[in-house]
Amino acid sequence: MWKSHPKALPYLFLSEMWERFGYYLMIGIFTLYLKDVEAGFAMTEKEASDLYGTFIALVFLTPFIGGLVADRYLGYKKSIVIGGIMMGAGYFMMGIHSLPMLYLAMTLVIVGNGFFKPNISTLLGNFYNEDQYKEKKDEGYNIFYMGINVGAFICNFFGAALQILLGWQYAFMAAGLGMFIGVIVFLLGTKHYGDKTDKKGIQEGDMPFSKIVLYILVPSVVFGVIGWLIKGVQSDVNLDSAIFGSDSTDAFIFACLPVVYFYGSLYFKAKPEEKRPIGALLSIFAVVILFWAVFKLNGSALTTWADRYTDREISGTTQAVFSNLKLAKDIEYKKDSTELYDASFRLQKENGEVKKVVDYPIYFRNVEKEKLPQEGSKVSIWATNLSQSINPGWVIILTPLVVAFFTFLRSRKKEPSTPTKIAFGLLISALSVLVMVAAVHIGNNGMEKVSVWWLVANYGIITIGELFLSPMGLSIVSKLSPKNITALMMGGWFLSTSIGNKLSGVLASMWDQYDDKANFFWVNFGLLMFATILMFALVKNLNKVMKDHGIN
Repeated sequence: MWKSHPKALPYLFLSEMWERFGYYLMIGIFTLYLKDVEAGFAMTEKEASDLYGTFIALVFLTPFIGGLVADRYLGYKKSIVIGGIMMGAGYFMMGIHSLPMLYLAMTLVIVGNGFFKPNISTLLGNFYNEDQYKEKKDEGYNIFYMGINVGAFICNFFGAALQILLGWQYAFMAAGLGMFIGVIVFLLGTKHYGDKTDKKGIQEGDMPFSKIVLYILVPSVVFGVIGWLIKGVQSDVNLDSAIFGSDSTDAFIFACLPVVYFYGSLYFKAKPEEKRPIGALLSIFAVVILFWAVFKLNGSALTTWADRYTDREISGTTQAVFSNLKLAKDIEYKKDSTELYDASFRLQKENGEVKKVVDYPIYFRNVEKEKLPQEGSKVSIWATNLSQSINPGWVIILTPLVVAFFTFLRSRKKEPSTPTKIAFGLLISALSVLVMVAAVHIGNNGMEKVSVWWLVANYGIITIGELFLSPMGLSIVSKLSPKNITALMMGGWFLSTSIGNKLSGVLASMWDQYDDKANFFWVNFGLLMFATILMFALVKNLNKVMKDHGIN
């Protein structure tokens, strides 16, 4: 697999794998930790989803500035190492049970990712800009993307075992350790990077960094503060205090306006020969926002589905294996003091305090009566965050097949263009949501637990869409970006991911508002179909732009 690719690829593959190990381990337990009444912060579904959405949005917003600083000042190697160290430190601090410490840790991860994420993707693209590797660029990004998902697959097993054995803090520490290993692996590959990590410097016509700070970053902060303050602070007695559902969402949307304006100005101020490629990229950025809004529900609404609506009970050999590996925990079927949930699994609070009731553990709420255990007996259930490994597991299985499929089409000169792949990726992703609509109906709208195979099927289909879209997005940015702003445009791709991530948090925070959960998934289906129609409408023009620039 490696022979026909740059020698740097294995090192970038492994460093990204370990970085994603840390990130997805943390993401896999993040909302579960926030909602844990005993050892977490006892947040409601809306509170946890809102914070999750803001966090993953900001994680993908900072690549805008990280790419810019790497392009002009630090170069890619220094930026990647600095970012990795900051993220690792943030993961270690995240398990310290204190809200101020949690916010500080999140800030380190947010800023660190800004330096790491766009620049390792750009560095990979630099190697494939050489003539001998140009035709292999899509394949190279697919292999790189598989590295991301190897890390994302294995991490949840470590997270589950450490959380069950030792608690949340040790699971977060494992995430930090994974990040530091990623930095070490990256440094070990230094001799293969050559001049590809060098900064590009300030090019003629570039906006000075001082102006970017003055005209973009400062207004972004000011706009964010305005968004936060408008209509005051949301509370239990002032439910309609925000414009877009929560103060954090208002702040994020307002803060994005100057950044979006900046990317628009890149188009209007570009050289004539650069206008069409930049315009093509900006149109793709806009469309894929809706893909990320639905895809990133895996860490919020779909984790809730796995936790509350999925039959996680195991027995026999499976139970023995999972218990020995510390991937399952026992719960006893007997009444005891426990947190109070309503019929729709909404955590009940009064004056910010969780209400208590004497009842059976909440897991048994929607277990079919004939499947309930005897009073006082125990059942084993697998850890909820293991559901986060289903998607990366599919990526590992399907990536070689997708690569082989497109290689076959390329050999017959029938390979679709990158924009066409993205359009079909959106369509396939939309179809995946219909699986969850069916799951809701099978489970009688949450009254009965359903098989985990519904989640497996949903993730399997959306993974095909993801493989058509996400690595292709990275590839097309590398192909079409003007050389002096490649990392900056890579930051634009992550900006669209950021906005999609925040929209994902907004969608997930509305979970409790849908009495019929099928309607929640129908909304997601509608959003993806809208994006699909837009993308197919753009394909012809995007293909022409690529052809005119000699790009496949």
